[in-house]
Amino acid sequence: MQLTSFMRVAIKNSAMQHNLIRNALPLAFAAAFALAGCEQKPESMNTGTVDPQAAELANAAPAVAPPMIKSSHSYRCKDNSLIFVDFMTDDVTATFKPSKDGAVTALKAPEAGKPYVSADGSKTITGGGNSITYNGTSCKAG
Repeated sequence: MQLTSFMRVAIKNSAMQHNLIRNALPLAFAAAFALAGCEQKPESMNTGTVDPQAAELANAAPAVAPPMIKSSHSYRCKDNSLIFVDFMTDDVTATFKPSKDGAVTALKAPEAGKPYVSADGSKTITGGGNSITYNGTSCKAG
């Protein structure tokens, strides 16, 4: 069987491609090995060290944490209603709920020992601990 010139060129090109791939592989491995030794650092995004609020923060008053719950009570009142009151650690703040899952109303006293009053004045609690007076009705912790 005689090879045509087209077949000879195809075989020659195939052999050249094989030689090219065979010669290129060691070079690719050498390049990958060389690059593996490069030091790779994350990109730095330093935009400066000047804080525009540094002076304000240095002169700011320390943050005050909100008061925590000191005691929680459910009270049964003389009219047979059940209410829920949480007294806070600052002794001037309390919360009131008309039922276990009811809406919370914040109560505030002008100073410790004075009656707790809601912002709209509709709820007043006097006392604390085991007995209180809620809007003029005495209630006992239960």
